[in-house]
Amino acid sequence: MLLLNIDYVPGKEVEPLGLVKGTVVQSKNVGKDFMAGMKTLVGGEITGYTEMLTEARQIATKRMVDEATAMGADAIINIRFGSSAVMQGAAEVIAYGTAVKLK
Repeated sequence: MLLLNIDYVPGKEVEPLGLVKGTVVQSKNVGKDFMAGMKTLVGGEITGYTEMLTEARQIATKRMVDEATAMGADAIINIRFGSSAVMQGAAEVIAYGTAVKLK
């Protein structure tokens, strides 16, 4: 599956099939959440949350691709990601784009 964050496929005509999305709500375990809280006292990257969001983006992307595959798409264009805090230590990540068939 070709994934692009531009609204066309270079050198190809596309037939839009519709919006596809993948979403996940992810959290870290209590121990890592505690360590992240301690990290805020001294500053710097909170690697536990970085890893959590990276994993969440991968899951959301896979779910989006699965939805596009079920529609018979060859590519997803204009891909975007969004995230929001759902509760303390948990975040929602959504990946969305337009599924297209290449001509």
